Amino acid sequence: MSFSPNTVPVLPAGRRDGLHEIEINQKGAGLRIGIVMARFNQAISDGLLSGCNQELRRLGVTEIALVTVPGALEIPLAMQAMAQSGKQDALVALGCVIRGETYHFEVVSNESASGITNVQLATGIPIANAVLTVENFEQAEVRMQQKGAEAACCAVEMVNLLNAMK
Repeated sequence: MSFSPNTVPVLPAGRRDGLHEIEINQKGAGLRIGIVMARFNQAISDGLLSGCNQELRRLGVTEIALVTVPGALEIPLAMQAMAQSGKQDALVALGCVIRGETYHFEVVSNESASGITNVQLATGIPIANAVLTVENFEQAEVRMQQKGAEAACCAVEMVNLLNAMK
């Protein structure tokens, strides 16, 4: 029997009989969140930051550190330094890579994402990746506020999940 994503039955939360499930926790009070933001495509990065900051504040996070870097390829190194400092509970990567006419788009998109993932796995610090990879400025503009907010939720939820698993 084969299933498509649209036909696989999914049980609602709390209905997974016999399984202990850790509750989703998006309470940010007392958490320290670090943000690394690329300045390339600044208008989009600023929109991502606005959405992220607003959502972090709504979730109760009051301690937020911001570091800016030239572009998406520099994000992983700054994140590694922040993660190793022990001063943040989670990190958020913000930036925007817009497709151009050369292969450079793929290199920057892939290497940035890979570097961010590697930092997360090597340090055990949760990282929410909100580096947009889009075809044009208009796509980025439509997504920036929402993706920034989603990254904030992800960072807070992952810190709380890892803490609950200890």
